[in-house]
Amino acid sequence: MNTFLLIDGNALIHRAFHALPAFKTSTGIQTNAAYGFATMIHKAITDLKPTHVIVCFDSKEPTFRDKLFKQYRTQRPEVKPELIDQFPLVKEFLVSAGIKMIEKPGLEADDLIGILATRIEKTGQKNLILSGDKDLMQLVTKKTNMMTPQLGFGKAQLFDEQTVKKKLGVDPSQVPLFKALAGDPSDNYKGVTGIGPKTAVLLIQEFKTLDNIYKQIDLIKSPKLKQALIDYKDNAYLSQKLATILRTDGVTFDLDTASFTGYNEVLRNYFMKLEMPSLVNRFFSRIAKPKRGEPKKPEQFNLF
Repeated sequence: MNTFLLIDGNALIHRAFHALPAFKTSTGIQTNAAYGFATMIHKAITDLKPTHVIVCFDSKEPTFRDKLFKQYRTQRPEVKPELIDQFPLVKEFLVSAGIKMIEKPGLEADDLIGILATRIEKTGQKNLILSGDKDLMQLVTKKTNMMTPQLGFGKAQLFDEQTVKKKLGVDPSQVPLFKALAGDPSDNYKGVTGIGPKTAVLLIQEFKTLDNIYKQIDLIKSPKLKQALIDYKDNAYLSQKLATILRTDGVTFDLDTASFTGYNEVLRNYFMKLEMPSLVNRFFSRIAKPKRGEPKKPEQFNLF
C-alpha cells in the first residue's frame, strides 16, 4: 500500500527560519531556512519511507477565511524579508530533489492537505501529515496520521486518533467545534468569550455538535455560561467555519506524479551552489534511492 507524505511547506519554513542561526553563503545569501527545511524533509523521508511526497504552500491571494473575517490572522507580525527571500530557495530545493509541490490561488496549505488527504483515503491509500499546525489534527483518521515538530526543531511526535484525543480531549473530527467554542488566538478569532479549553471539552462531550448545544441550551445549568453562548452565537458559528479545513474542491492534481524515487545530481549541484557540503554528505550517503520496507513508528523521531 502506498503512503503519501503531505507536508505543510509554510509551517516548516517558518520553524526552520526561527530555529537556526542566520548563516549565509560567502556571497551574502541567507540560507538557514532552506537548510533547515531540506534537513527536515530528508529526515522524514528517511525515517517514514513514503512512496509519494507532496509539499503544500499557502496562496498569496486572499482565502475564503480572509473574506469571511477581515481580522483573520491580522495580529501576526510581518514576515521578515530574510525569510521571504528564502521561499524561492526552498522551492528550488524541491524541484532539484524531485519532490512535488502544489499551491493554488485562494487556498491555504491546510486546505490543500485536507483535499489531497481525503482524495488519497478514498483510493485506499495512507497519509502522513508533517506540520506544526494543530488545526490539521482534524484530518487524523485510521488512514491518516500526523507528525508535529516538538521542542523547537529537533523532534517530531506522531499523532493518531487516540493521541489527538489524549492531547485535546476531543476526537479529531471535533477539532473545529473545539475551536468554535474556545477560539484560536494564533488565527485571531475568539470563539465564545469566557469559554476556555476545559469548558469547551465538557460541552463537546455532552452535546457533540454546535447545533445540539444551541438546540438544548436550556439544559446548561450555569447562567453565565448559557448567556455567553447566547451572546456569542454568531462568533461560535463563524469560528467553526474558519477552523474547518476544506475536504473537497476543484483542485486538479495527478497523485501519481508525486511518486518519490530518490535524489540525483541536480540536487547535489544545488547544495554546492548554496555552500551546503554537509547536506551533500547527508543526502547522498544515506539514500540515493529510497529503501522500501516498514517505516519507523515511534511516538517521536528526531528531525535531525
